[in-house]
Amino acid sequence: MIKQRVERIRGELARGEAFLVTSVTNRFYYTGFETSAGAVLMAPEGAVFLIDFRYYEKAKEVVDSCEVQLSQRLNDEIRELCGRFGVRDLYIEADSTSVSRLAALRAALPDVTVRESDRFDRLTEDMRAIKTPAELALLRQAQQMTDETFTYILDRIQPGRTEREIMLDMEFFMRRLGSEGVSFDFIVVSGKNSSLPHGVPTEKAVERGDFLTMDFGAVVGGYHADMTRTVAVGQVTGEMQKVYDTVLRAQLESEKVIRAGVVCKDVDKVARDIIYGAGYEGCFGHGLGHSVGVEIHENPSFNPRCETVLRPGTVMTVEPGIYLENQFGVRIEDMVYVTEEGSLNLTASEKKLIVL
Repeated sequence: MIKQRVERIRGELARGEAFLVTSVTNRFYYTGFETSAGAVLMAPEGAVFLIDFRYYEKAKEVVDSCEVQLSQRLNDEIRELCGRFGVRDLYIEADSTSVSRLAALRAALPDVTVRESDRFDRLTEDMRAIKTPAELALLRQAQQMTDETFTYILDRIQPGRTEREIMLDMEFFMRRLGSEGVSFDFIVVSGKNSSLPHGVPTEKAVERGDFLTMDFGAVVGGYHADMTRTVAVGQVTGEMQKVYDTVLRAQLESEKVIRAGVVCKDVDKVARDIIYGAGYEGCFGHGLGHSVGVEIHENPSFNPRCETVLRPGTVMTVEPGIYLENQFGVRIEDMVYVTEEGSLNLTASEKKLIVL
């Protein structure tokens, strides 16, 4: 699988061209090996993973998509590889290369034209958007752990426990299940704090009558799950029930239209029209969802501006929300796999309002 990615890039490069990958995420995507440093240089004649002593021994064992070379002076080694492969034009990751890094590369490679074109950023993005069966399997495993964590925590939510206590309980349980880490810092917010879409867990105790929103995900094989559920503690008011029902209807109806060939912004519009039509215009300030994979936020996205046409194999989140400032908020999020006929929901957890 990973070899095929490298071969795809090499096949797109003309003689005398090379592509240099230095970002953490794309190094992982092209090697299957997570590191904090290093670089991958791909050319028609070959591909080399430059990695320092900390990772070198293990990289030689596990990386088979590239030649693994010990790195001690990265820019010098890139220059040597450019000479070895006859590189005249070097493409960088335009999206992630800093100005200072670009200047250093140009100074180290006086005989090579370092291109600022995003040509290979876009190709990599295009490749990452379509998940292979192996990638889908990893996402399924990650989501299964996430669902299990939700089931576990439902029995442990009670008035008096703080947001932070609940968040740590969820994270430790998920890691015990085998998650490699967390997809992102978990969002666990209650009461007035739940009106903050990306609120941070605090020492606030959960109280009877609160909504509690939990946004979390496991990681398996470097692939991230992403799920949100909002539950009620003790009781709900009529307004709370109305908001929850509106968000749930927006999610269910938007999921119905997801299939290959549909434009992303049109999916967002389905949910947005329902929420705004219920009287909550201005209370849904983020996009409906995003692609997910080796990063928690990938492209394309469900938002009012995204013109991307969905393709089979893309994994998207669907996460409408309503946030009433200084009162409460509700968000419900699933991950779905896009097919020609529709979509396959990877998330198994209950979505009807749970009152604990």
